[in-house]
Amino acid sequence: MLYFLPDCNSLWRAGMFIHRGIYSVQAALIIALLVHMGLSGFLLANGQPHEKNDGIFDHFTRHIQQRVATDKIAFARASGCTNRLYQQEKRKPAPAPISPVHFTPANQPADKEDCLREYPEGLEAVRKDLHKTQTSLSVSLTFYQFALVGDRDDDERYSAEELRDLFGSLDLTYNPAHPATIHATELSGRFDAWHRTRNLESLMHGMERLYEMGYRVTSADRAQLDRVMQ
Repeated sequence: MLYFLPDCNSLWRAGMFIHRGIYSVQAALIIALLVHMGLSGFLLANGQPHEKNDGIFDHFTRHIQQRVATDKIAFARASGCTNRLYQQEKRKPAPAPISPVHFTPANQPADKEDCLREYPEGLEAVRKDLHKTQTSLSVSLTFYQFALVGDRDDDERYSAEELRDLFGSLDLTYNPAHPATIHATELSGRFDAWHRTRNLESLMHGMERLYEMGYRVTSADRAQLDRVMQ
């Protein structure tokens, strides 16, 4: 029986063809990955994620929640001292001012000495502080509601369209080329400015603008707001 040995050159050429083929596939995959990474980096650098602006909603709502927590403590303290000093003077407490979103603290008796030390001017001083702290809390709670309503589909992220509507409602200029960190800083800065001046009127106008564009308070928004108010 005769055996024909393959030509060595033919084997070498065939091996190189297979070898190059494998590396061609690997190279194509690597190139595709690099292109994808480069495109993703370009989009992120230009503040244009594929679909959603991740992180802005979390940053914005968390920033407001921190202020709500401190406002609740301040209002509860002022409310307790108001009741304590009214009882001392045997006067009926004045009704609380009406606010868009309000918080009712638990009835915890305030220490008389602490109240007098904090409000040495007496009843008038604590009444002024009660009004101030309740207004501040109303601003922070209503702003939190605004932030929730702005997330129209309740996915805890802001789309580019939602961001544009939020910025417009707050009299801010929305630039889609800015990164998410800038957008989050601008929204939080608007909250800080209006909270500092207790600008509830402008905030309510902003809420009205969202409503005019079809935004509404959802059941998920109410549930989250209830959790924050506890």
